Amino acid sequence: MTAAHSLTALIASVVVLTSGTLPSEAAKVPQMRDIAYTTWTSSADFLAGAHSGTTVADGALTFGTSTGTTPYVDPFGDGTAKSYDRTSWTSPVVTPGFGLTELIASWNATTPPGTWVEVAMSGRTDLGTSTKWYVLGRWSSGDDTAAGDIHRTSVPAQGDANGSVAVDTFVAAGDRSLDRWQLKVTLYRLSGTTQAPIVRSVGAMASSLPDAKKVAVSPLGGAEGVVLDVPTYSQETHIGHYPQWDNGGEAWCSATSTAMVLDYYGAGPTAEETAWVDPSDADPQVDHSARSVFDYAYDGAGNWPFNTAYAGTRGIDGFVTRLRSLTEAEQFIKAGIPLVASLSFKKGDLPGAGYGTNGHLMVIVGFDPAGNVVVNDPASHLIPSNDEVRTTYDRAAFENAWVPHSGGLVYVIHPAGMPLPPVGPQANW
Repeated sequence: MTAAHSLTALIASVVVLTSGTLPSEAAKVPQMRDIAYTTWTSSADFLAGAHSGTTVADGALTFGTSTGTTPYVDPFGDGTAKSYDRTSWTSPVVTPGFGLTELIASWNATTPPGTWVEVAMSGRTDLGTSTKWYVLGRWSSGDDTAAGDIHRTSVPAQGDANGSVAVDTFVAAGDRSLDRWQLKVTLYRLSGTTQAPIVRSVGAMASSLPDAKKVAVSPLGGAEGVVLDVPTYSQETHIGHYPQWDNGGEAWCSATSTAMVLDYYGAGPTAEETAWVDPSDADPQVDHSARSVFDYAYDGAGNWPFNTAYAGTRGIDGFVTRLRSLTEAEQFIKAGIPLVASLSFKKGDLPGAGYGTNGHLMVIVGFDPAGNVVVNDPASHLIPSNDEVRTTYDRAAFENAWVPHSGGLVYVIHPAGMPLPPVGPQANW
């Protein structure tokens, strides 16, 4: 049930009034939760950026003419350097309208054997200084290193006076914030080959959220009584599976949640693709998901954009963002889109769960008639059974395990032709 990492607990504060509260104290207003998501996902979008050898075809970004070569020593390989040709694309500058303190990028890309992509971000601080480029991920959908694939990885130890990268998340340093940002996508292919990566979309969620430990329960959003038919898989049935990909069990909550959503859309791996899995495993798609999202530097399957990028290899669109409340989450359920949500809580804070966790992913699949949250919780009350996965959690308890602790983080995974719900004035999807 371990999530990608523990981020700053971020959300609006709630004032509880007592009979002795003074009028001036009662006038406090909850702080704004600033969240803005920007994506590039069409020919026009990509043409608006700066190209260095890349080209645009059929609404996607791909390799054009190499601008140079890069010797890359895979830190999880055999220590030898391989030479890769490279091209790159730099996005337009984005001004979110607030000083961001965190940013998470996500992308959908096809990487044939011997190709990979790197996504980086840069920005301008509130002091008016430009930051360096921080690498947010090096992504390859495959792991055939003999064919030139790299071990997909986050990049640790990038911190400086302006910020750092916590696995997959840029975090501004101290009192710093950024008033603008942009992404750079670098495409690589093994020198002397012709196959090329294709980037169908790339984007990022920027946020600035107040620090508070509790939130008021959100208003009902119209999805009461709606429950989506998402299949149930338990991470607990995979304890001890494949130690090279973190040994199954609680480490696979994210991968298990992603597998459930993919199978809901009929986009999971085929029997041929999972033929490598032990045939005694009743849910090989979970093992396949864990292998396909594994971050070798983080040494886990909980890298958030790696999970949505894996979904993107299945003909599905996926991205990472934050929601402000369960009211917003209900809009996705009404649209037929389940959400993978990141939570943390102490044992007893989420009644009925039967465990506590520093970080866990589960799937919001609907709401009961009273607005409580119906989930597919892969922890399955720590019982190794798919029959224990579907459960209902109290709305207020769930919201307070989610919004204050991960900032309301979710994976939004949906078919390209399925429209997302309408957005408000500050678009967070």
